[in-house]
Amino acid sequence: MSALRAGISGNVRSRLKGAAAEPWGETPLWSLIQLAGRLCELSSIPGSTLLTAAFRLVLDAQTEGEPVAWIAATPDTFFPPDAADNGVDLNALVVVRVPGAQAAARSADRLLRSGAFGLIVMDLNSNPTISIPLQARLVQQARAHDTAVLCLTSKAGNAPSLGSLVSLRGQTSCRRLGADRFRVDIEVLKDRRHGPGWRHTEICRGPDGLH
Repeated sequence: MSALRAGISGNVRSRLKGAAAEPWGETPLWSLIQLAGRLCELSSIPGSTLLTAAFRLVLDAQTEGEPVAWIAATPDTFFPPDAADNGVDLNALVVVRVPGAQAAARSADRLLRSGAFGLIVMDLNSNPTISIPLQARLVQQARAHDTAVLCLTSKAGNAPSLGSLVSLRGQTSCRRLGADRFRVDIEVLKDRRHGPGWRHTEICRGPDGLH
């Protein structure tokens, strides 16, 4: 796991200008309120800023007072001190470890049925497989409880998504701007609500020691 993947975005936010950018002055499309009730997938090539983008939603949810569950189906997941340093309340974050993608989805289904969570993140492996019936249950429960379900996968943008029931898929990338500043982009490849082709951009601080 790279240092940047373990890092969390800082508090400085920027948006790209142009047709592909999020509209100025409106709620960002990459936000809890926009992803609520949907099954989403966020992917990246290994070493990119997948967790940085995911934890932006965790912070968003906690700011709104929404409980968050993080289901880890990989040996490497987020680094707790980095999360805490960037404002995440670890005491309010439910973390579940499971052996694979199917187990993660079954755990997410049970948590969704409780109606207690505003955001559920599944940190999956590089080639995850979740059956279509199980994806359908996740979609049904996400809609019923207005919960955002986010699947994190390690793959290139031209690789297939988890399935046809995914409502939004984004691909992350990162570019260094300075000694400890990075630009994190989320290019949205699929979005059933707003249409694909838009991009969310944030300026982030790298973890201590990353040069």
